[in-house]
Amino acid sequence: MNGHKKSFFHKEKNEEVTEIKTAAEKVAEKTSQENMVTIKESEYQALLAEKEQVKELKERLMRLQADFENARKRLEKEKAEFLRYANEEVISDLLIVLDDLERSLEAAEKKHEDYAAFLKGVEMILAHLYEILKNHHVEAIEAKGKQFDPHLHEALLQVETDEFPEGTVMEELQKGYKIEDRVIRTAKVKVAKAKETGKNEEVK
Repeated sequence: MNGHKKSFFHKEKNEEVTEIKTAAEKVAEKTSQENMVTIKESEYQALLAEKEQVKELKERLMRLQADFENARKRLEKEKAEFLRYANEEVISDLLIVLDDLERSLEAAEKKHEDYAAFLKGVEMILAHLYEILKNHHVEAIEAKGKQFDPHLHEALLQVETDEFPEGTVMEELQKGYKIEDRVIRTAKVKVAKAKETGKNEEVK
């Protein structure tokens, strides 16, 4: 009798578990169906193609970024090397002038040349130096007799005078130079200043 009741009890429990399991499976199936979207085969294939295209574009973008970074590093290196050796050509030309000066001084010290010959040699070297500067687009800034220009001139002295209009460069104390339109050294000058008039005389 007890065995029959026990068997019946287990049967009821099994049926209950089965019902709960079945209900859970139905809920899961319904939820899965609710999350699913039905599309045409052609649309599905188009989505796959677009996914593959996005993947290719992403890989291409990563390659382009790597190429850009490599190019940036290469340009920085080339720029650093250019700045380091930018004056090499000018220095090579100036070394020729230095050689000429050293030979002239050596000859003068050994008295193999007289003063006139030495002076002539220095003038030739100076002319050579001017030619080098000209070839590198370096030219002297005009100053004497010109109107003072703060972009080109630096006034070291101002002198009251009535011989020159006010602001006129009376004298060039040191030459200035420019490359093309860029000033590399302003000319040091003495500038005319108008005499002050109408000063009060001392009362006697």
